[in-house]
Amino acid sequence: MADNLAPDDLKPVNERLTAPASYRPAHPLVAEWRAATADDVEAVWQLMQAIDGADHPNYLTSREEAEEDFGYSFVDLSTDSIIAVAADGTFMAVGLVVMPPLQRTLVRSFLRGGVHPDHRGQGIGRELLAWSQTRAQQQLAASEKRLPAWILAYADERAPQNVRLLERAGFSIARYFVALERDLSERIDEVEPHPGIRIVPFSDDLVEATHAAITDSFRDHWASQPMSPEQWQAWRDGSFRPDVSFVALAEGDSGTEVVGFVLCQVNEDDWTAQGFTGAYIGFVGTRRAWRGRRIAPSLLGRVLRACADQGWERVTLDVDSESPTGALGLYTRSGFRPTTSELALTREF
Repeated sequence: MADNLAPDDLKPVNERLTAPASYRPAHPLVAEWRAATADDVEAVWQLMQAIDGADHPNYLTSREEAEEDFGYSFVDLSTDSIIAVAADGTFMAVGLVVMPPLQRTLVRSFLRGGVHPDHRGQGIGRELLAWSQTRAQQQLAASEKRLPAWILAYADERAPQNVRLLERAGFSIARYFVALERDLSERIDEVEPHPGIRIVPFSDDLVEATHAAITDSFRDHWASQPMSPEQWQAWRDGSFRPDVSFVALAEGDSGTEVVGFVLCQVNEDDWTAQGFTGAYIGFVGTRRAWRGRRIAPSLLGRVLRACADQGWERVTLDVDSESPTGALGLYTRSGFRPTTSELALTREF
C-alpha cells in the first residue's frame, strides 16, 4: 500500500461511517445463531476443512490457523464471531470479522468463514454475509483515524458462487492473486547477490530484524499494513519452517540489518489434495532501499535448493498480479508457473 494513500483532507472514519444496528440473522434451517467460544475451535476447524475442501481443496485451514484466529487479543469472539447451529447441534456455517490492530494507511476489516457445502444454495450464506458486513461496519465506524476504510473478503476462482454473493452485497473485485508452482525437478539456478550482501538461514536471533524488514518491504503492497508483534509471533508459531527459510544481510546505517527474506511454511495435511509434497512461501520481500541488487532471486534460489534437498516435489506461493515491484515477473523467471487465482473483493468507505 502506498504511503500517501490517505488524502490530507479525509475526515475520520467515524465521521464518514455511521455504525449500523446489530443484525440478527434468521433462517428456518438454522436452530440457533450464536457467538463462538474458545471451546468451539475443534468443531470450527472441522467445518472450515469441509468449506475449504469444496472451494479450494489444495489448501486447507490448519488447526493452528483456527486457533490463531480464536486466540488473538484483538478478536472478541462474543461480538466478532457467529456460528449457525443445526437442530442436531452440528455447525452449518461460521463467520469471523477481524480488524487487525495496526493501521498506517488503511483501516481494514476482514470477513472470514463460510457455509458447509451440504447447506449451500438455501440462503444461509446471505444471512451470514449480512451479519458479517454489519459487524465490519461497526468495527470501522469505531475508528477515529483519517484513513480510508475497507471491508475485505477473498474468494477463490473455483468458488464463483462466493464471488457472486459478495458482488450482490455491494463488493467489487479489486485484485487478482495468482497461485504459482515451481517444479523442483527442474534446474535450479544459483544467483549471487551484489557484493556485501550475505544470504543466511533464518535464525531466532533475526526475529525482530526480519519483522522490521517485512514491515518496510510491504509498505507499497496493495492493502498491506504492518503486522503487530502478536501476529508475527502467531505466524511463526504455526507451520513456519525456519530450516528452509533464508534472509539477506547487509551493513546499513545502524549496523547489520535484514534487507531481504523468503520465509516458508509447510502443511503436510495439504499434500494429498495438492498431489505433491512441498513448501509454501508465505513471505518474500526486499527492503525498498535495497531493491535491484539480485537479493530476491538469490534468496529464491537458496529456498528452492533447500526444499529440493528435503526430497519435496514443488514450492508454491501467491502473488498480486499487479504488484508494483514486478514480483510476478521475478517468479516466472525463477521457473514458477501460474495455476489458479484468488480474488480480493472490497467495499470502500
